[in-house]
Amino acid sequence: MIVIMIETLEDTISKLKQEIDRDLKNVLDAKSLETFRIKYLGEKSFLVNQQKNIKSVSQEERPVFGKLVNELKEYITNVYDEKKFVVEQAELEKKLSKEIFDTTLPGIPHELGNEHPLSLVTREIVDIFHGMGFSRVDGPEIETDFYNFTALNTPPEHPARDEQDTFYTNIAPHVLLRSHTSTIQIRAMEKIKPPLRILAHGRVYRNEEINARKMPFFHQLEILAVEKNLTFGNMKWVLNEFLNKFFGKEIKTRFRPDFFPFTEPSAELDAQCPFCDGGGCTTCGNRGWLELLGCGMVDPNVLSAVNIDSNEWIGFAAGLGLERFTMLKYKIPDIRYFFTGDMRFLKQF
Repeated sequence: MIVIMIETLEDTISKLKQEIDRDLKNVLDAKSLETFRIKYLGEKSFLVNQQKNIKSVSQEERPVFGKLVNELKEYITNVYDEKKFVVEQAELEKKLSKEIFDTTLPGIPHELGNEHPLSLVTREIVDIFHGMGFSRVDGPEIETDFYNFTALNTPPEHPARDEQDTFYTNIAPHVLLRSHTSTIQIRAMEKIKPPLRILAHGRVYRNEEINARKMPFFHQLEILAVEKNLTFGNMKWVLNEFLNKFFGKEIKTRFRPDFFPFTEPSAELDAQCPFCDGGGCTTCGNRGWLELLGCGMVDPNVLSAVNIDSNEWIGFAAGLGLERFTMLKYKIPDIRYFFTGDMRFLKQF
């Protein structure tokens, strides 16, 4: 065990600080700064040697010894950092003083960005539905199990939960990244009493394999109408009107029966390919038809979950993938292009 005289150490540190102050006056450039650093902070410096000795100091003296060494380290580090800043500024000013600037030369042009195709198509679709009386609402991307599933007629044991490969978080039990924008509709119906016409869009998350058609995150847009005496025919008219305006011509459609937990009856809407008028092309895979969106009449259980009387009010809802519609409109072959930030891609729009 090494016995350290604290009084001697204090005296040594005091003298060392005086030596440091003298040496600082001679630090005028990067070279002398590095010499200073090696002398007082390097592996063979007094400070590092004392840090190594602390394990050999007696238990009684160790707290005082450690305090003195830490205070010395803080002192040396602070004066070194301050001097380093001064030296770097002086060398920068010296460098700039030697450079010649021609203030008459034109500046370096910065390349302007382009609006993202997803933004262009989203605005176009929102404007079409605004014209039919739908108002935009918003909601959080981090959701609870209740809003993402239970309130949408998908209880814990429902097999539809397994189909969506949801991303759960470690924030708290039953907290997840929303897998559809239907959660926004539930939150809106809690606050807005019918009659109502709303639309919601935003990013959603599912544990999908990444390929030309799928990503683990993408964008959805959904509409919801809740009024008295609504029919399936009302929904068909709204969706047909939307497609005619979006593609700029009358589109033939068909509604195929399907299943969604939150609508009954449910359907998939297919449209005759607007690029070949049903004749068959690469866009529709030579089938003549395109699968575009899901829709249906709101299940009474969904209305009951938000305290809306399903005997008095009837609703319809529809949801579409914004990447899907953007890829169709601009004939983009790969969904991954949207998320690269490549200006060569964005400049085309």
